[in-house]
Amino acid sequence: MTIQVNPAVLIWARETAGFALDEAASKLFKDGVKATAAENLAAMEEGEKQPTRTQLAKFAKLYKRPLLAFYMAEPPRTGQRGQDFRQTPDDRTKRENAMLDALLRDVKARQEAVRDLLLDDEDFWEHKFVGSMTIDTPVTTVASSLSMALGFEHRDKSLRRGEPDKLFRTLRAAAEDIGIFVLLLSDLGSYHSTIPSSVFRGFAIADEIAPFVVINAKEAKTSRSFTLMHELAHIWLGATGVSGQAYTGNPSNQAAKIEQFCNDVAGEFLLPTEYFKADAVEFDPDDTDAAEKIIDAISYSWSVSGPMVAYKLYRMGDLTSNAYSTLRNVYHARWQAALSAQKSKQKDGEGPSRNVVLAHNLGDALLGIVSRSVRTNALTYTKAARLLGSKANSVETLVRSYEAKMNKSDLFNGAS
Repeated sequence: MTIQVNPAVLIWARETAGFALDEAASKLFKDGVKATAAENLAAMEEGEKQPTRTQLAKFAKLYKRPLLAFYMAEPPRTGQRGQDFRQTPDDRTKRENAMLDALLRDVKARQEAVRDLLLDDEDFWEHKFVGSMTIDTPVTTVASSLSMALGFEHRDKSLRRGEPDKLFRTLRAAAEDIGIFVLLLSDLGSYHSTIPSSVFRGFAIADEIAPFVVINAKEAKTSRSFTLMHELAHIWLGATGVSGQAYTGNPSNQAAKIEQFCNDVAGEFLLPTEYFKADAVEFDPDDTDAAEKIIDAISYSWSVSGPMVAYKLYRMGDLTSNAYSTLRNVYHARWQAALSAQKSKQKDGEGPSRNVVLAHNLGDALLGIVSRSVRTNALTYTKAARLLGSKANSVETLVRSYEAKMNKSDLFNGAS
């Protein structure tokens, strides 16, 4: 039985998923005696043929759209999901941008569901820090505001003991404690849909009820603190949107000015200018070898990444643009090598289980509200699975794991 579908909706679904006609057809159909796969799909998109319900289900799965979307009378207008703050040259493929768009839709749907749950809670409160600053506010003032809100003295180097990932976990927990949901996401549910950090580093939803920060899970662990603080700066500005790699050019529009401002805030928070300069020695701004040694020393002392220190030195005029670009390429190559090594370990079966990784990526704030809502019957397991991006039969495992972690933490705090 065929289904009456507007051909324009089929075209819209394919194009917004980033597929060329031939590419989509090869995944949906097989070449037949009477028509090729591409001819079959073209006939449907031209209204000459109608798809069956089974075929529509395949469309929905491939294009990452709900089945009901194909029953719309007309294609919808492009949704407003925030500003695109990415300033690096647009060498991203149409497919990569389409996958990012699908991820943004998914996270926005989760955020709205969390918002509804919070509004039903009598104890909810609006977060006054959202939109509390502007780009005319001094960078140091915003950094100090973040420091006070998070309860983390950013100028105290004694708090920076350990690896950069330890600092990220500390800052993430502090952000979640004040009501900000911090997730690590990089795909649409499988490695086939992985979105590299070159496409996006993070994005923020600056909502006064349920502020969300998403960091690309493929981002180097050493760089996550910078991305987190950058996105928190977006929250403080009330600027919802997606961010990319740091840009060295002069800002030519408002989005570029906001992006540079957020980079500077993150840099000031993680490396307070008047304090970290005490660790530095003078060197030729074009001498990348000398710079790298100094960068290594500073990054170790402050538990931040080399690229972060290099960016700070560049913004302060201690590194030339060419030297900074060279060092960025060096650090990027190292990260790619580390990623390859990590993939090899995963192929060999090493590493934590999928649920352990998922729980870490979702964060305690999201797991916490799901746990409370499931236990009070405010949320079904099916809806909880959508919020967590998991299967319904995994919800109980994830919730119990979170609850055990919290109970252990409570026991530890009580003993101390």
